[in-house]
This record gives sequence, structure tokens and C-alpha cells, in this order.
Amino acid sequence: MSDVLKHECGIAVIRLLKPLEYYKEKYGTAFYGVNKMYLMMEKQHNRGQDGAGFASIKLNVEPGNRYISRIRSVQQQPIQDIFAQINERANIEFKAHPEYVDNVALQKKHIPYIGELLLGHVRYGTFGKNSVESVHPFLRQNNWMHRNLIMAGNFNMTNVKELFGNLIELGQHPKEYTDTITIMEKIGHFLDDAVSKIYRDLKKEGYNKREASPLIAERLKVSKILKKAAKNWDGGYAMAGLIGHGDSFVLRDPAGIRPTYYYKDDEVVVIASERPVIQTVFNVNFEAIQELEPGHAIITKKSGKVSIKKILEPLERKSCSFERIYFSRGSDAEIYQERKKLGELLMPKVLQAINNDTKNTVFSYIPNTAETSFFGMIERAEFLLNKKKTKAILSGQRSISAQKVTEILSERTRVEKIAIKDVKLRTFITEDSSRDDLVEHVYDVTYGVIKPTDNLVIIDDSIVRGTTLKKSILKMLDRLHPKKIIVVSSAPQIRYPDCYGIDMANLESLVAFRAALALLKEKNSYHIVEEVYKKCIEQTDLEDRYVQNFVKEVYAPFSDEEISDKIAQLLSPESIKADVKIIFQSVENLNLACPKNLGDWYFTGNYPTVGGNRVVNRAFINFYEGNNERAY
Repeated sequence: MSDVLKHECGIAVIRLLKPLEYYKEKYGTAFYGVNKMYLMMEKQHNRGQDGAGFASIKLNVEPGNRYISRIRSVQQQPIQDIFAQINERANIEFKAHPEYVDNVALQKKHIPYIGELLLGHVRYGTFGKNSVESVHPFLRQNNWMHRNLIMAGNFNMTNVKELFGNLIELGQHPKEYTDTITIMEKIGHFLDDAVSKIYRDLKKEGYNKREASPLIAERLKVSKILKKAAKNWDGGYAMAGLIGHGDSFVLRDPAGIRPTYYYKDDEVVVIASERPVIQTVFNVNFEAIQELEPGHAIITKKSGKVSIKKILEPLERKSCSFERIYFSRGSDAEIYQERKKLGELLMPKVLQAINNDTKNTVFSYIPNTAETSFFGMIERAEFLLNKKKTKAILSGQRSISAQKVTEILSERTRVEKIAIKDVKLRTFITEDSSRDDLVEHVYDVTYGVIKPTDNLVIIDDSIVRGTTLKKSILKMLDRLHPKKIIVVSSAPQIRYPDCYGIDMANLESLVAFRAALALLKEKNSYHIVEEVYKKCIEQTDLEDRYVQNFVKEVYAPFSDEEISDKIAQLLSPESIKADVKIIFQSVENLNLACPKNLGDWYFTGNYPTVGGNRVVNRAFINFYEGNNERAY
């Protein structure tokens, strides 16, 4: 993506089902789980590079010994920093106590981070702070083992204000006004209640406090706690939690907005945000990995028993399509094919834009995430070209010469690597006065392959703000002197803010929104903006379920093509000599390419939860009033 967008998070949970001695004997180390967690977090670094955190729980530890460890980092390479510290601490212990090296029991007792239950998290700092205190996992501590709660998630809630108010009504005094703290305290409240109730029951049955402790672990119903805690949540989430005595869970939102996959065998239970991560790290087949159903939780008891429980009634499935277009790892078998399909479906529009003149057109892509869609686009171009060749040969019948056949067959789609990203330059872009000149050189271009009579078609995965396109890419491409530059987006026009985890909180930053405003001014219809503002204000005090998305009315007077043309105009630098056209994917083709991920609210304004409409209206109010605030 030429515009840098930040996504919320990636999660990883590992539960070792055998004693640590088993892994030492079979794999040569009791740090098997820690090593696997390092790989899982590294393989999900695409989901977050601003911060990382890791927590572990040791099972069946004697009182007086530490059983929970946690480490977090916001260093430049946070995952490496975390595991370097873990490794250093282990080496110090081994050096001071050589007797630990072959004794797993002593390792477990004295070395932190080693354990049977592990939770990892990677994050991007989006609208919020990017301090180490903001990095997951979060920890809710208590001297009762069963009341310790460790949490991390890939999520955003649209109704934090309401949830925060619920905590106040319960008599709590939360230390922060954030969705993470709010969610953790809500679960913690019902966890405390459940533990207290079970203890009271056990006391009536004649058990003393010490005898009650292991029985509380057995009787605790995690699904019941989650049902009570999650009752009023509105958002997209994959929420992971570890309870001090050894139970764990991952809960997915009812619309399936955020992804969650799991794998289980007789050695491990593994949960992650990405399927190919589990495939790669544990060397298992695609078919062995299951997707957690929306509204369900995968719960692993301390005993090792695993169950899938329905926590919330599933809504219409609206899994995030942006996960497929950009954020998820393209090595996933389904995602790879979907991205190719996105490119393939764009080809008819591209051919129309170049008047089917493939001879005088060079095709390329913006590295690196658009590469797969580019393959799909070119495969389609080759298929159509082969049909054209076949028709030309057959129409010649017997009179066609060998030379003519060779000439027909020699026509190829002209594919070149035109744009090359110079990542290092980003480090030096700091001062506003020199920023534009430096931004212009973020991309290098390949000289000598484009003629002045050529069209240049270049595909990107999406166009969000358009800043890099205007200030860098188009200027650099124009240096090659093509006749026409056609920028193709494998995603549709992004018209609405996201409120479930992607860093798109402000309407005015979206180039499609700015294009619609420009068109309204041109057509003397800008009064629509004030009308939409009034409608949004009128809905401020309504319950979320009654709120409508009136921002759609800003786009309603115009066709997709009109907005695309205006975007091209807005993003074309004044100095550019080539004609510029921008082609966007249609929403219909997006849904065709990604049939399991039909969450398309940023393109259509059709939010999958009731809180979404309130957020988009709030974003519009902020725009109209000039408030640089988050809409949720």
C-alpha cells in the first residue's frame, strides 16, 4: 500500500498439553513453547511492528513461587527485543546454576517465561499512545490464583463510553478510559463473582480454603463468565485471555470481523490471527486448521480439555475484506487466490482504458502487497491475448504464412518492474519544509523500458489518502514520459472510516470523501453537507440500533466513475505531463473475489454492528466542526 495504514494487532496462544519434560525429551528443550511463540509472533509481524508483548503461566506451581511472567517492548524491533531478553535471562540462570541445564523441574521453578500456557501479541500504535504501558498483554493481578487475568486482543470497541459507564454502575473505579482496560475489568468482575460463588458453595460442602482452591479451577465455567461480560460489547474482536490457575480462552466477535484460527493435537492447542502462521510454525496441513466461528470461544481448561462454546448469537457474517486485500499474510492458500482474483476482475476496465492496445502498454505494480493481484491481472491479460492470437491464426486459414504465425505468436503482455521502494528514506523524513522533496523519492523507477507512445498501467492494493500517490509515485512515473498513466486499485473506493481496528478514523483524510466534497461544490450542491450534518446531530441521543448512516448522502449524487475521475484530478500533480486515470475495483467484484469476507463497510457504509453508524456520523460531525478527535 503506497499510503501507510496501520492495523490493530495479531494474537498467538499456545497451550502445551504435555509436561515440559516431554518436550525436552522429544524436541531437545523445555523452551519448546517459548521458541514456537517467537516464531508465531515473527510470522505475524505484518500485523504490528510498533510494540510486542509476551506472557506465560506455569501450571501446578507451589505457593511462594512466581508462576506468571510478562514482558513488553516498544523498541525498534520489539519481538527480537523481547526474546533476546528472555534468552539472556535464561543464559544467566544456566551460567550461575549449571545443574539447571538438564533438569526441567529446576528450570520451571527458577527460570521465568518458561511455562505451559503462553500468550503473544503484536501491535501497531494507531490513534492511541504508543508507550509500553499501551502494549498487550494486560495483567489484572490478585493473590487468589483464579482471579489473575492476562488479556490481549485484536479488537476495537465502538461503545467504550457505554461499557465504561457499566463498570461505574458496578461500583468499580477503572484506572484508565481505554477499551482494553474496560474489557479486562468487565471480564475480571464476573470472574471475581464466579470464584466467590464457587468458594461459598464449596464452603457449604465442608471444604476449607486450601482444599477449595483446586476445586474452584475445576468448577469455573469460563463460557458463563464470557457470556455475562460480552453481553453489550459492540465491535470487532478476537479476545484472548489466560486465567492464573491455567484456564484460557479466545473469543471472536459475532460478525466474525476479526479473524481467528486454531489447531489442536495431542501435544498442543494453538490459536492465532493468521492460518499460515500455524501451518508454518507447526508444519501442519491447511485442512488441519479450523476457523473459530463468529460469536464462539475456544476454551482450554487447566486439565487440558478443549471445548468450543457459543458465547454470543452470531450476526450476519461480515468478516473484514481489508484483511484479505492487504493486512493478512498472502501465503495463505485462500488469500493468495483471492488477491489474484481481484487483479483478474479488474482487467476488463483496464483494457477499456487502453483501448485494448496491449502492444503499447507496460504493466507493473506498486511493491510489495499488490504483487499477487498483479499476477491475476496479467494472467487474465494473457488469456485474452491468447484468444486474440487463436482467432487471428484461424481466420488466416491455409493462406497464412509461417512468418505471420510467428509474428502473431510473438505478441506478449509487456510486464516490467517499474516502481522500486526505497524503504531507508522514510527514516530521514522529519522536517516539514523538506518533507515533500524527500517523499517524492521514496520510490525509484526503472528507466529505459517505456516509450513516449506507451501507456503505463500500475496496480496498487488500495488508495486511501492518496498522499504518496500524489507526492511521490505519479511524479516519479511521469519521469518515464508515458503517454498515459493508469493507476489501478484492487480495492474499491474507501469512503467511510473504520471503527473495528484499522487506522482510518477521520473522514477528511480519505481522498474519496474529498473528491465527493469537490464534486458537490462544482455542482452547487454543497448544501447537502449541511443537511447531513443536521441529520447526524439529530441522531446524537438515539440508541445505536436506531441510528442511520446519513454520510452516504454525500456520495449519492455521483457515479463511481465520476468520483474516480475527480480523485485522479485531485491526485495529479500540477507538473505532470501524462494523462492520469484511476480505476477502482467494484464492490460487486470484491465480494466475488472474497466470498467468505463480505465485510465492506469502508466502501459501502454498511456497518456490521449497530455502533458503526454512530461512529461514521460522529466522524462527519467532527469533520464539519473541525474537531481533530477520534470518532469512537
